[in-house]
Amino acid sequence: MKKSTMNAKFLCILTLFILFLSCKKTQEENTNDIAEVKQNDVITESDIFKLDYIEFVPSPEVEELTQNWTEYIELQEQVRQIKKGDLSYFNDNEETIKNLFESIVEAIPEQLNNNSIVARIKAVETKFYKLESFANLETTTKEELLLTIKEFLISITNLDLQMNKTIELENQNIEKP
Repeated sequence: MKKSTMNAKFLCILTLFILFLSCKKTQEENTNDIAEVKQNDVITESDIFKLDYIEFVPSPEVEELTQNWTEYIELQEQVRQIKKGDLSYFNDNEETIKNLFESIVEAIPEQLNNNSIVARIKAVETKFYKLESFANLETTTKEELLLTIKEFLISITNLDLQMNKTIELENQNIEKP
């Protein structure tokens, strides 16, 4: 009786040991597969360069007005980083992002402070948060992330265009009869 109990215990321990080893191998293989997929999903500067959208840049008058608008300059720096494929700004930076967009609206230069520009800033903020969400999700595909980057870049270019149009309209001298 003792021998069969010993054999049963030995078989049970052996079975658990084999199960443990096989589970560990599966987990390591899955980790390697995930690492390979993540490397293929890395966004590069050339991927972003291939995005098809019309880019407007601030006019010289707008650049002059925004040269002391530090919050806008910081946003433009993040745009440059995103265009390089660097999405590291989105890692655990929620409070900084929130403060950035609150400050941008509060510090708008007087000549640019109108509803249409504030609306464009809010659109940029929305797309920025969407990009942050997609950048931090593990399930986001490269195509989804590129589409979200494109939406964000379009919102930035729309902001620049609106600022250009605002200054252009302000500089027009239309005489009323």
